[in-house]
Amino acid sequence: MKVAIAVHGRFHAFELARYLAARGVLARLDTTYPAFAAPKGVPLRTLPWLELIRRAWPRLHLPGNPDLFIAQSFARSLADHLPQADILVGWSGASLEAIAPAQAQGIKVVLERGSTHMAHQTEILRDAHARFGLDWHATDPRLIERELAEYDQADLICTGCSYARQTFIDRGIDPAKVAVNPYGVDLSHFSPGSGERRKRILFAGQVGVRKGVPWLIDAFHTLPPDWELHLAGPLEPGFDAVLRRHDLTRIILRGPLSRADLAREYRQAAIFCLPSIEEGFGMVILQAMASGCAVITTTATGGPDAGENGRDLLLVPPADTPALAQALSRLVHDSLLRQSLGEAARARVADGFCWNDYGQRAIALYQMLTNPKPVC
Repeated sequence: MKVAIAVHGRFHAFELARYLAARGVLARLDTTYPAFAAPKGVPLRTLPWLELIRRAWPRLHLPGNPDLFIAQSFARSLADHLPQADILVGWSGASLEAIAPAQAQGIKVVLERGSTHMAHQTEILRDAHARFGLDWHATDPRLIERELAEYDQADLICTGCSYARQTFIDRGIDPAKVAVNPYGVDLSHFSPGSGERRKRILFAGQVGVRKGVPWLIDAFHTLPPDWELHLAGPLEPGFDAVLRRHDLTRIILRGPLSRADLAREYRQAAIFCLPSIEEGFGMVILQAMASGCAVITTTATGGPDAGENGRDLLLVPPADTPALAQALSRLVHDSLLRQSLGEAARARVADGFCWNDYGQRAIALYQMLTNPKPVC
């Protein structure tokens, strides 16, 4: 079996490519990243001019965005230069034009969707932004149309968590066509420290509505005054208007952090919280668990796949301030529970959530697709 990967960017495709290459099953990796930034020692085809356009566009203050152009250009180029493979793993939004040509050559197409069903995501985020009086910058309808067509044409849709999979089923897609393969984490980079943890709740991700920050701030204000909330990540455009409505005492906006700095923050924080209202998984959950943090997240993430509620982490419903406040208060007032959750979290991700585990599950899915069991 040979597997080709085509990704307009990076996402988790590079980790998958390294694993497949090490096992001799990678046919080729196509990416918009330049060769020097791609995995070394793998069969590679790059379209760096598309990545240059994506990055230069906002810096040049050009109108609109180039997402549709990049998606179409990448997929068309892939269609014109299909690899010799049994499986083509393409990323949603930038695979459409290559699906039919690949299938015509007998290649099975796996569509990676890093979030929930596009229609579900749109509804959740549109309504949440309206709740806070924020402008909702909807995805280009042509991009939505592309994704929906990809869902229909692909042989298999691969999501990162059970919550995301269910949104496809709820939209009428055959459950047999939608798989779950939870992502992985680099256990050598994200690990528990030896120092004492601070009275600090850490959040990592885009600071905005989708990641549940308004509910987190409200819940945090119910906690004792000797605790801090650190928000690490870029600010969602327009979200400063929401922040101005809140008392930000003891709330520290850290901005984007490097990978090394983020690993250090995980080791210092007593609690990690990702209260997303919609998520494809939330890889920061696994990073925090690998770092020995006591983790709180919502059922609208990969949290239910990552561990058992009450043993490995705490789960709460999305957009539920009282439930989130109760979970935070429980951990703030119980250091032994924080310690036990952190220890269990590290053990949990070490047994099934490294990138090799992800790669093994991916290969198993591809083998099922190329060699389906006969129906008796």
